Amino acid sequence: MRNKNLRHYLMAISIPMLMFSCEKSAQPTDETNNLSLSTDQTIPNLATTEAICYARAWASQNGGTTGGGEVSATVVTNYASLKSAIENTAIKVIQVNGTITVPSSGRISFQDQTGKTLYGSTGAKIVSADQTKAGSGIMYVKRCKNIIIRNLIFEGPGAYDVDGWDNVTLDASTNVWVDHCEFRDGVDGNFDIKAASDFITVSYCKFNYLKAPRAGGPGGSDDHRFSNLIGSGDDVTSDRGHFRITFVRCWWAQGCVARMPRVRFGKVHIVNNYFNSTASKNCIQAGFESNLLIESNVFENVKIPIDLMNNSATAVQEKNSIFTSVTGNKVGNGVTAFTPPYSLTVLNASTVKANVTASNGAGATLSGNTCTSL
Repeated sequence: MRNKNLRHYLMAISIPMLMFSCEKSAQPTDETNNLSLSTDQTIPNLATTEAICYARAWASQNGGTTGGGEVSATVVTNYASLKSAIENTAIKVIQVNGTITVPSSGRISFQDQTGKTLYGSTGAKIVSADQTKAGSGIMYVKRCKNIIIRNLIFEGPGAYDVDGWDNVTLDASTNVWVDHCEFRDGVDGNFDIKAASDFITVSYCKFNYLKAPRAGGPGGSDDHRFSNLIGSGDDVTSDRGHFRITFVRCWWAQGCVARMPRVRFGKVHIVNNYFNSTASKNCIQAGFESNLLIESNVFENVKIPIDLMNNSATAVQEKNSIFTSVTGNKVGNGVTAFTPPYSLTVLNASTVKANVTASNGAGATLSGNTCTSL
């Protein structure tokens, strides 16, 4: 009888303990930055099992964006293993460790996949030194859905107008969340979006150019530090109704000359970003049939914060931004932009610079696949 009672007692205390051990702990909140972060600390040389991260803003629509989900990561440390893991549809979460150099003409094709996460541990970087038309670029993402790319530095060899490739291009892809990445020194551009890609969130990313541009390219521009292009031409009318994209808490930093971003056709929400490139000639560029909501950003020491170009945009609305020591146009075209169908915490513009440039702000500033809430 005493043993039976003991068994009952042990079962009574073990059940709640088991329930507690399986429950995920609440995420701490950084009240200063209005940013929720998980407590996970990724050990750089080990694969970790990651919690599912849920995208916000445009990537939250159309069924949402969760990437590869809650599975153990496949760790890659060299080009061959990275390329193999990206191309393998059975691998759902990839952790990049260290610096991986893409060989000449080694641009990685990330195509026809659904549900995948690619992230870096602390300091992870993917580098290309190829400035040729055919061989440049780091990664080309095409016909993919439900993808997360996080905490990686994509470093190119510097701008050179040879009609080459961007560090990363999204082509015909939907529900993509690019978070806490740094794109620098792309040959043609840093990060472009094309071919009716849709439901994209770009959050806490940094765009810059650290290398001097190379002059004399056959494209005609001696300084092609043009960071982000959305839509490849006014004549590509198949892009109509697509390019629903949010840029939130990003930083267009030193070296960026133009396209921060340049938009055709899309409904693009540009909110709580920081622009401070003294090399700038234009920042946000409102191209053909673009519908832009420009909200609570900070423009500092830049030229033409809002370029209306040839006035062919559908709507360009600016509200609540801060302009300090700028020249050129600062207003929209008088037409009210779209209303976002999602909820998002919009910071007061007075707090944006500190938030974006903080140690856990824009760029590859995380320790791994840490969930970010906006």
